Amino acid sequence: MIKIYHNNRCSKSRCAMTVLEDSGKEFEVVNYLEAVPTVDELRAIIGKLGIAAHDLVRKSEVIYKEKYKGKVLSDDEWIVAMVENPILIERPILVSDDLAVIARPTEKIYDILG
Repeated sequence: MIKIYHNNRCSKSRCAMTVLEDSGKEFEVVNYLEAVPTVDELRAIIGKLGIAAHDLVRKSEVIYKEKYKGKVLSDDEWIVAMVENPILIERPILVSDDLAVIARPTEKIYDILG
């Protein structure tokens, strides 16, 4: 089953939800600001994305600019920062089996949908 890490305030995330709904496929919605992924869950998602943890960080967020901009952290330290401040997690993320994508642009969803 597809899992979407979703923030309803984000237009890209809402767009991804619409594409998923229109696809007819079953999916689970994780409102990640409320149901914050654990360190292990986030590590697994990053592994499926095939990126460095820092690449999943939203650099436009105020907390990033105030607390993290210009800092060099390890992957584990970035993961902890995202768990402690989930607004830093890029969105939307779709996960299915061993594949994950950040749906920016929205068309990346089709990498999951097939």
